Amino acid sequence: MQVVSISSLKGGVGKTSVTLGLASAALAAGIPTLVIDLDPHADATTGLGVKPSHQTDIGRLLKNARKADLAQNAAPSGWVGAAESGPSTSSGRKVLDVAVGSAYSGIYDRPDLSRRDLRRLSTVLSRVNGYSLVLIDCPPSLNGLTRMAWTASNRVLLVAEPSLFSVAGTERTMRAIDLFREEFAPDLKTAGVVANRVRPSSNEHNYRLGEMKTMFGDLLLSPTIVEQANWQQIQGAAHSVHQWPGESARQAASLFDDLLKNITDSGRMRSRALRRQPS
Repeated sequence: MQVVSISSLKGGVGKTSVTLGLASAALAAGIPTLVIDLDPHADATTGLGVKPSHQTDIGRLLKNARKADLAQNAAPSGWVGAAESGPSTSSGRKVLDVAVGSAYSGIYDRPDLSRRDLRRLSTVLSRVNGYSLVLIDCPPSLNGLTRMAWTASNRVLLVAEPSLFSVAGTERTMRAIDLFREEFAPDLKTAGVVANRVRPSSNEHNYRLGEMKTMFGDLLLSPTIVEQANWQQIQGAAHSVHQWPGESARQAASLFDDLLKNITDSGRMRSRALRRQPS
């Protein structure tokens, strides 16, 4: 099971949008996926079309980590029904579940968590199976929740806009990951940096992309995610980008398909998932 934290220490760069795009690509590819909405704003939960039900939210599961049963409290995404009835690149039952976010998780978003507290999410995930991929939508800070996510992850994907402050913030995040790896998580890897909301016609964006290539080298992932005019409409409707009509949505879906392949061994995960399905 690959566990990937989607992180940025600067808000407003589209971190949750990237999480949703990757979740959409995983669903289309038939990769059993769990999204953990660790941001107290719970925007990923809303965007994934989760309907309020009996599920215990991730904050309360973290509070009782040793007894928490995430499998019983993961809510299915509202995208699944449309994916099963529409065209797809895979066959079989679709799995896209959500560890529901809430403001309650904010009690852990502080800088003074102990090592024991940092392992709460790892403890919750240790009893979970049936997923090939876990995506963690982190808050835009380096407080307890992000560090808890990094402790539980194999990889960290950084999201940045091609702007001065975002690029500088990404460089700080890279340094923070290096320090965190030395002290807490020696096996943690950087999946790379994805440039989001790119406007190819913008001279400033092209300049910053060149700067990012110089600063991050091979860690700057391809493809970059081009700004999409109707992205807010898609998210507001709580739809997967792969299920949204129109050429621009199809192009965006293709970018996220490629990005997913570049940060995970998605072909192998899909094959393993298909082998598990009953004939």
